[in-house]
Amino acid sequence: MSESSGGLLGSLRGLAVHAVEVLQNRVELMLTEIEEEKERLLRTLALGAAAVFLLSAGVVFLAIFLTVLFWEEHRLLTLGLLAGFFFIAGFASLVGASRQTRRTSKLLGASRDELARDKAALKGHLSP
Repeated sequence: MSESSGGLLGSLRGLAVHAVEVLQNRVELMLTEIEEEKERLLRTLALGAAAVFLLSAGVVFLAIFLTVLFWEEHRLLTLGLLAGFFFIAGFASLVGASRQTRRTSKLLGASRDELARDKAALKGHLSP
């Protein structure tokens, strides 16, 4: 009698150990994905900040150059056209940023897929 109950307890213990191992693997996968996403985001932010700074400086110098170039005849027209261009480009950038924030994140996608496969596998083993 004790042998069969020990066998059942041993099986349950083995099942629990396996479940913990699977859970540990899934958590490690999630942590790896979060770390990769963090590194990607930091790289993107650094490159984006550099691009914004350098492009802004270039645009300012171009605007100054064009204004000085047309100072005598068309300075007000030049300033008006440049201001209009900057407003349109800024609005287009704002719309693009707004669309980007509405996109669905793929963060933890692989973890969600693995958990869905685990769930499907468990349902397959539990159903008659």
